[in-house]
Amino acid sequence: MNAPRLPRLSRRALLGSAAVAAAVGLPSPAGAAPRPDAIDAEVDRLEGDLVAFRRDLHAHPEGPGDESRTAARVAAALRDAGLSVTASVGGHGVVGVLRGRHRGRTVAYRADMDAVPAEDQIGGGTAPLHLCGHDIHTTVGVGAAQVLSRLRHRLHGAVVFVFQPAEETLEGARAMIDAGVLAAHRPEEVHALHCGPMPVGMLGINPGSGLPGQDRGTVTLTGADAAGRAARLAADIAALATVAVPQDSADLERLIADLQVEDGPLAEFVYTRAQAEDGTVSFSSRCWPEDRYTEVRAGVDALAQAYGARAAFPADPFPAMVLPAPEAYGLKRFLDRRDVETAVVHAAIPFSGEDFALFLDEIPGTYTYLGVRSPGADIATSYPHFPTFDPDEASIAHGVRAMSAWLAERTSC
Repeated sequence: MNAPRLPRLSRRALLGSAAVAAAVGLPSPAGAAPRPDAIDAEVDRLEGDLVAFRRDLHAHPEGPGDESRTAARVAAALRDAGLSVTASVGGHGVVGVLRGRHRGRTVAYRADMDAVPAEDQIGGGTAPLHLCGHDIHTTVGVGAAQVLSRLRHRLHGAVVFVFQPAEETLEGARAMIDAGVLAAHRPEEVHALHCGPMPVGMLGINPGSGLPGQDRGTVTLTGADAAGRAARLAADIAALATVAVPQDSADLERLIADLQVEDGPLAEFVYTRAQAEDGTVSFSSRCWPEDRYTEVRAGVDALAQAYGARAAFPADPFPAMVLPAPEAYGLKRFLDRRDVETAVVHAAIPFSGEDFALFLDEIPGTYTYLGVRSPGADIATSYPHFPTFDPDEASIAHGVRAMSAWLAERTSC
């Protein structure tokens, strides 16, 4: 987790250079990559089936670690498309490998499959539900595999499609990496997307931003009125936050606007949560930039000492997902050439993490926000984890077109 990252920086620099070369139109290897019109035609043919596939996943949500049915559906679809498939990788993970006809690079695409567990749904729930769009992420990954398989006679290199379980609990990426998904296939880079509250048809890029990691700890109080003192300490820890969770659509609109302001109000933040049970306070924090965890830990411990206790931190903070600028802007230039409208996200969302960070600790890549907001719809219908989350299914075709073309581009660089 905290290993030196010099090799990662070097590879990222190389990737950034390759993206720039592609953007300015330098020659590609013999045998051109699939043409945009060919990709678009295949997406048009598949769109109805993909929407049906997503609806099937949506109707059968499976929480983190329980994705057996979803994984089986994914594996069957990949096999039907002619990919080489391995199941049960790091739990219910599925890996499909598509090899093109021409020599080229190996790149990976990751999609998360799990539904949001009840306790993580805003307002609470009673069962897992697809309120984060992982059913769409999975469908886009399956669609890209199907499109590129149909065009493999023009495809360079290989694409490794990684369908990951247990993202909501930040466990699936580590499990798949530890199971050897990267070591076995050795992709040079990895790409992913996530539903976002932008207009359908728009994609968001993240130059230098991403999503925060997370730190956790406890404080145990003893003695007289331990429960009452713990409740007060929990309130004190929560008060360290510099940002508040959006409560309504106006708050969400302001959040999305702030994310697109460079050096704006979310350039730095601390978000804390704490709850007391009897004499024990459990707390978590997210911060940006990542090195602020030292400061936050010191603040929490100072509060604990005022109550005659010490804070315990059982592990290092989970790492932030940080997307380097060269790759993100390379993707933007590519999307611009395809006349895809893009938004530039300059800051991290304070309330969300992403274990795709662990893939990016190993190899470089990109992470794209896929706009899923229907025309005229309230923003709360397109913001993940809200009970009103209802993404526009037209986003599926937009995601498949963009990711199929981008993966084909990256294998031929």
